Parts: sequence; structure tokens; C-alpha cells
Amino acid sequence: MNDFDHILAKGDQNGKTPLTQHLSEVAKLAEIVALNLGLDASIARRGAILHDIGKASSLFQQTLSKNFHRPPGFVFRHEIASLLFISLLNEDEKHPVIDMIVAHHKSIYQDTGGKGILDMIENDPDCLSRHLKDFETWSKDALSILSTLGFETIPITLQQAEVNFWDVVDYCESKKYGYSQWKGVLIAADHLASAMEGYSDTLLKRLYIQPDLSYYHSRKSELYPLSLLSTDDERLHTLVTAPTGAGKTDFLIRRCKGRVFYTLPFQASINVMFERIKDDLKDTNADVRLLHAASSITLENGKIEEKILQRHIGASVKVLTPHQLASLAFATKGYEAMIADIKGCDVILDEIHTYSETTQAIVLKIVEILNNIGCRVHIGTATMPTVLYNRLIDTLGGIGNVYEVSLPDDVLNTFDRHIIHKADSIEFLKNIIDDAIKQKQKILLVCNQVKRSQKLYEILTENYPDVSKMLVHSRFKRGKRSQLENDLRNIYNKSSESCLVVSTQVVEVSLDISFDLMITECAPIDALIQRFGRINRKRTRDTIGHYKPIYVLNPPTEKADALPYGLDVLQRTYEALPNGELLKEKNSQDLIDRVYPSIEFVDIDLSSVFKDGKWRIKELWHNPKSELLETLDIDSVTCIEESDRKFYETANYPEQAKLEIPVSYRSVAYNKLDKSTEGSRPFIIPSKAYDPELGFLIEFAKPEFTDVTQRFL
Repeated sequence: MNDFDHILAKGDQNGKTPLTQHLSEVAKLAEIVALNLGLDASIARRGAILHDIGKASSLFQQTLSKNFHRPPGFVFRHEIASLLFISLLNEDEKHPVIDMIVAHHKSIYQDTGGKGILDMIENDPDCLSRHLKDFETWSKDALSILSTLGFETIPITLQQAEVNFWDVVDYCESKKYGYSQWKGVLIAADHLASAMEGYSDTLLKRLYIQPDLSYYHSRKSELYPLSLLSTDDERLHTLVTAPTGAGKTDFLIRRCKGRVFYTLPFQASINVMFERIKDDLKDTNADVRLLHAASSITLENGKIEEKILQRHIGASVKVLTPHQLASLAFATKGYEAMIADIKGCDVILDEIHTYSETTQAIVLKIVEILNNIGCRVHIGTATMPTVLYNRLIDTLGGIGNVYEVSLPDDVLNTFDRHIIHKADSIEFLKNIIDDAIKQKQKILLVCNQVKRSQKLYEILTENYPDVSKMLVHSRFKRGKRSQLENDLRNIYNKSSESCLVVSTQVVEVSLDISFDLMITECAPIDALIQRFGRINRKRTRDTIGHYKPIYVLNPPTEKADALPYGLDVLQRTYEALPNGELLKEKNSQDLIDRVYPSIEFVDIDLSSVFKDGKWRIKELWHNPKSELLETLDIDSVTCIEESDRKFYETANYPEQAKLEIPVSYRSVAYNKLDKSTEGSRPFIIPSKAYDPELGFLIEFAKPEFTDVTQRFL
């Protein structure tokens, strides 16, 4: 046993990790992160060894006991205690190491809990004396640990420790606008070290592997015209506009020169892309990772080390949503670690036109920041309004910085696939559905609201009891949703029999299915074009020139029925669509610009920390997460069935995630529902508010609701 194993970094409930072990593991990782950023690895190592040395304090060690009861007003910040040792450093090391230590948990100022070092100086007159308590005793153990880990040490007097403290305060008060790379190094290393205890030797070998993307350069086919175009252009960034099936994914990846962050808007499309890239690169040593709210479910059968690494630094390829990058725009906790990971990498923003107005504004801000920190940005889209296209070009520094790629009209003509019909309502299409079923066709019906999709599914279940059918939307338990998406791709998509699939917008992006007939509620033209891509999707020499029908329903007359879209956009879309005619790919841009002659971009500059090429937050500060959520207008929460509660509250994270149902905050927050204190703190809904076939039933999400006759009123 090491002489210092009794001095812990973490208590009983977190594995009783010895402090020496934790500091050593963080130091190894900090060196790797620093080298990747071109920083001095020796400084990174020394900062990492010092970052938690304050945990040797007898006060901190008391807090790790199961029986410790925190006295009212008791605040002990181990990072402040760690900074009492900075006089052991050379002068050129002090400022980077202070950056690494002082804010690796709390913003130095205006921290949410008021526990940043400058907050405490203002509001806690006992701050220094508390952190110096018994220093002359516990500092001896701390210095011995530092010596064991390679530090040259000398005794530090109480007076010297006090001088060190005020030197740190003076330095923090002098911070200028910007972000600290050194803080990012420490946070990234600290978080991964905590996650990988027991797996360090295996996982260290998987960090920062440059992916071998030669597989994508070898695939060429006339069926995928982008595969025939060269990616050898010296301009940093890329903007590709091409129809579904033209080879955008391969082209965007071929443009990449280093590690890759691949963003897509929806969970289903992310899962598919992750599996696709992972399979493509299976014969290389690339570390391909997946990151979204339910990624633990997708990875539940993977190796434990794969699960550990998902949200951490150093992936060869990481597939994620832009929301995972939003901390860059709002400087929420840990944003410096995100910069440390993504700086200088290739970032693919696929299907960028599908985002809501607010998310689109955030994506534009993210693009601006990525350009500033040396990333190469590659954007793919089926089509987008010209005003958005031009805004992206400007954000990336103008046409001199952007390789623009599109296909000529004669090639676009080979992507014509759909005859568009307008219809007043689905009731007028019963004969169309009947005929398609007789011909063993696969039918996709798309609604814009979950409640309407549920009602339609029940009607079809009654009218066609012998036809295979499924309903898929975002309000199922996450485990069930994952199963539905797998069944949709691997059973319904491949079946030779007729089937009916009712869905919402979740089918729009990158879900690799190809059905024969679509009936869809009217959506904005850009969303519809994506939606149409699920019909007659398979592109072979035999399918080129063959067209399949899509029926678009007349938009509603009331704004509430148009949600989540604007009624005026739906009306302009419906008017612009052809009727009984072929939808020409070469005309898609004209349709888009007719529907969106202008765009009022959402202004997030008041919330963003980056504007006009400059940071508007001081180094070592970060913002509370609530500011990010307010700007994103994310009101999504989770709920679980009452019957699942007991299991949920004792289960591990992946098992909890399977039971969670993502819902809007408005649908449950005002219903006086109980909340769990475990996991994601879900609301507890009555079991009658969830149906295995229909998903979440909003009208039953009230403890007092009993009238089952009103389900769809």
C-alpha cells in the first residue's frame, strides 16, 4: 500500500480513489491534450499534478465521509487550497497553471452558486482563513505527494501560502476577454481521467488517432455523381448542395484532412450515420464515437471502454448534434474543453437547412466560432434559401475561403423521382391506399404533430387490421424508439409485403428507408423535400427515370393546427408545389426561394459570447447552463411511467435512459406531477398516459384525469 493511499480524491460512494492515483492519471492525459494543441506538455503535467492537491486538506478529507454533515454556510473549495502551492512553480509556469486550477469547477466570478474565487472574496470574509486551516499540518502530506509525483518541493510557510492566495486573486482580477486553452486542457483531462479509472491503459491508445479516410476516396460510381468530383481544392471550407443520394456524405468526408466532427439534426439520422461510418472504417484503427441524449441505448451492447469514451476528448470521428456544440456560442461550463477537443479539426454540418429558426441562428454562430479557432467547416444540404446560403458564405470569410459544389441541370434531371399531387384531406385518398396495399406497396404517412399521428394510426389500425403497420415519433420510451427505428430500417423497409408506417418529422433526415407511396401533411418546402427523400430513395440504373407518387394534404386554416410550423410558410409552400406533375430537382432552388424570399434571422448576439470575431466573456469565466436553454428555447424534459419508477430509481444510466420519454415541458410541468430525484429527474406520469403502440398520451398525463372517452378530442 502507498503511504498516501488513505488520502482520497473521491469518497466511498465514488470508488475511494487515492489522490496520488487521480493526480497521476490526470497528468498523463493533460500531457496528451497539451501536445495535441501545441502547448508545453511539461507545464500541463505540473498543473495537472497540482490541480487537486488541495484535497489533502483535513477539512476536505472530512467531507468525503459518509457521515459528514455539512455545517450551515460551510464552503471549502479544494481548487483554492491547491493554489496555495503555486510558489513551487517557475515564473513562466504560474499563469498557465493557475488557469488550469482556479476555474476547473467554478467560474471565477458570477458563479451560479457564488463559489468562484472572486465571488468568495467579495462575500465570504472567512474564505482565506478557512482554506488555511491546519495548513502547516496537512501541507506536509501534500508536499510529500507532490514529491512522489516528481515535483521539487520546499516547505511552504503559512505566510507564503497567504501570499500565493493573493497573487492568484490579483491575477484573476486582471483577466482579459477571451478563453483559456489551459483551462480547457485540465477540464478535458480531469473529466476523462475520472471516467476511465481502471481502463486507462486501454483508452489512452485510442486518443487523437487521425482517421484513415482512404476508403471514401476509393468509391466512385456514376450513380453517385459527387463521387466523380475532385475534393482537391485549397480553400479551407466546403458548401455542397445536392439531392439525396448524390453522394454528399462521402464527398464531405473526402474533404476532411484530420479528426472529424460530423453533425446531424436528429437522433435517428445520427444513429444511422454512426453505424455507417463505423462500418466503413472497421478495417482501420479509427475511434468512431456517438453522442446524443440516448446514445447509451444505441451502444448498450458495445464494449465498456467504448461507452466511457463517447462524450470525451480525442475521437477520430464523433457523430453528434449541433446542440452538443452549442456551449461554444454561450460559454457554458466546460466550453473550453470543447474548444480543446475540436480546435483545428474538420467539422461537417450536414442537412443544415433542416433546423428551426433559433437553432439555425445558433449554428451560424457556431460556424463563426469554428472558423475563428482554425476548424475546417464542410456544409452539406439538399437545398436551402439563397439568403441563408449567402449568409454562410459570408460567415466563412467569403467565396475565397469556400469550395462551392453543385450539380449541373442534366445530372439533376436524373434525380427526378416524385409526382406530386395535392389533396384536400386523407379521407379522399382511401382508394389510393387500398390500391397500394393490393399492389404490396410500402406506404409512409407523415403528420406534423404527435397527437395527429396517433389518431391516424388508430384509424388505420381499425380500417386495415391485417396489414403490417407501425407508428414512430419522438414521444416513445427511448428504448422503444430505438427498437422502432431498427424495425423500420431492417423489417418494414426490406419487406416484400405491403405495410403502413405512420410517422412524424423523425423520418426526414438520413433515415435510410425507401417506400413506394407517401401521404403527408403540408410542411415547409425545405422539410418536404427532405421528407420526399424517403420515397423511391433507392438509386440504381433501373430506377432512374421511374417516378412514384406523393400526396400533400392541404394545410390547416388555424395557426395552432399548423404548429410546429408557421401557417404562412405552409400556405406559400402548398401554393408553390406542382400538382399532378413531376417535381424537378433543378427547380428545387426556385421553389425554396419562392417560399423564403427573405429570412429574418434570429438575433442571438445578446446571449452569445462571440461577436464580430471577438470573445465577449473574460477568461476563466463561464455562463450558467440556463442561459443556453433559454436561448435554444429547449423545453424538453423527460418523464417515466409510474409502474417503472421503482426499477428506474435503482437502475444504472443506460437502463434508466431506456425508460425515459422525452416530452415538452408544457405538457407535464403544470399537472402537479411528482418528480423522481434520480437519473434525469423525470416527471412521473400515470401508466395510463403511455401506450406501447401509441407512445405518450398527453391528455392522460394528469393524476386526476379519468375520462378515457376524450383521448383524441
